[in-house]
Amino acid sequence: MTSRRAARRGHGPRGPILPPEVPRWRSRAAEFDAAALEAFAEIDQHWHSRLVHLDLAVDMVPRMRLKPGETWPEEVVADGLVPLARLVPAGVDRAGQPTRARLVLFRRPLTRRAPGGDDLRDLVYSVLVELVSQHLEISPDEVEAGPNDN
Repeated sequence: MTSRRAARRGHGPRGPILPPEVPRWRSRAAEFDAAALEAFAEIDQHWHSRLVHLDLAVDMVPRMRLKPGETWPEEVVADGLVPLARLVPAGVDRAGQPTRARLVLFRRPLTRRAPGGDDLRDLVYSVLVELVSQHLEISPDEVEAGPNDN
C-alpha cells in the first residue's frame, strides 16, 4: 500500500535507476569532471609545488563575448570565436578579499569538440597545458616535459 501511495504522489522509484556497471550510470557533467581531474592530475604530479595555489573550476558555458574587431586575450584558450577555457589570475574581489588564481574550463564548448571520452580527456589536457604554461610563465612543452631536475 505504501508503494502505491508514494507512486501516486509522483515520487516514483527511490535510489539509482542504473547500476554502477552500466556506462550511462554517471551523468555527462560527472564524466566531464572526471576527465578534467584526470587531465589536471597528470600535470599536477610534475608541478604540484608550483600549482598548490591554483584552483580548477568548471562552468557550463563562457559568459564572455568578443566585440567586433577584438581578439581573445592571452589568458583565454579559444577555438576561433568560442572560448574553451580561461586563466583567472589571483587578485582581490569586490569585498577586498584576496582570491586565488584559477583555471576555468567551459564544459559545453569542450564536449562539443570531442566526439568520445578519450578525445575529451585529450582535449582538456591540451587546454590545461596551455593555461598552466601561462600561469607558470613557461612554454607548453616545458609543462608537458615536467620540471628539469638537474
